[in-house]
Amino acid sequence: MSDRLFVMLQYVIPKLLLTQLMGFLAGLRAGKLTTAVIRGFVAKYQVNMAEAANPDIAAYPTFNEFFTRPLKDGARPIANAELICTVDGAISQFGPIEKDQIYQAKGKYFTTKALLGGDAALAKKFENGLFATIYLSPKDYHRIHMPCRGRLLEMTYVPGELFSVNPATARGVDALFALNERVVCVFENDKGQPFVQVLVGATIVGSMATTWHGVVNPPRSKSVWTKDYRDQQIILEQGAEMGRFLLGSTVVLLFPEGDLEFNADWKAGRGVRLGEVMAD
Repeated sequence: MSDRLFVMLQYVIPKLLLTQLMGFLAGLRAGKLTTAVIRGFVAKYQVNMAEAANPDIAAYPTFNEFFTRPLKDGARPIANAELICTVDGAISQFGPIEKDQIYQAKGKYFTTKALLGGDAALAKKFENGLFATIYLSPKDYHRIHMPCRGRLLEMTYVPGELFSVNPATARGVDALFALNERVVCVFENDKGQPFVQVLVGATIVGSMATTWHGVVNPPRSKSVWTKDYRDQQIILEQGAEMGRFLLGSTVVLLFPEGDLEFNADWKAGRGVRLGEVMAD
């Protein structure tokens, strides 16, 4: 699809309908047409297929299967660190949470409570803690992994807008990541401390999925809902896959106040890869 046609569709078709349409097309098995679309996408965004478990473009029956392709073994070594980067992407922002304020861009902030769907008790646990916001571009690997070993406590779906989450939009839309549709995944580490990984939806994100639940959306609920997993022993190891985006977006991670320090090489705008040191 040309950039011009996509822009026209954004203005002519309501965003939710556009999302549904793109989700349908991305899941369509169209043979040679699907292969041609994937080939064009790879060329446009310079996707590195050499690191894919299956580098053969023609082997993917749908665009979704290509987009969520696994990597070959050893493509992302896991660093020896307290926290590792959970995705391939680019750092939007990271650093300390100022009481309950998370920095977005250019003087814009949003609150932990808003990000977490209004859960004040959960938000309180991250006062003066740490956050990291990482943007996944179209060329990136789109599976999401664990920063450390964690036991799943709960998952909350929060309905919202479907704004683009690229850097330009982050600079222009107030509280962007607390406005968009999102899935809040709450874990507990081996020290009994909570941490959160939030999957944030965007304009043409067809769906978000987790390894324990499967596809979370669609259907898209109009209200917040939560599933509690405290009565189960769902434990994911550091570096294990925990979810994925169909047509990509952003993750926001929250950690409680403590003595962790972010990787000294990190800075806003820097590219990052799954498995590298996030914090120690």
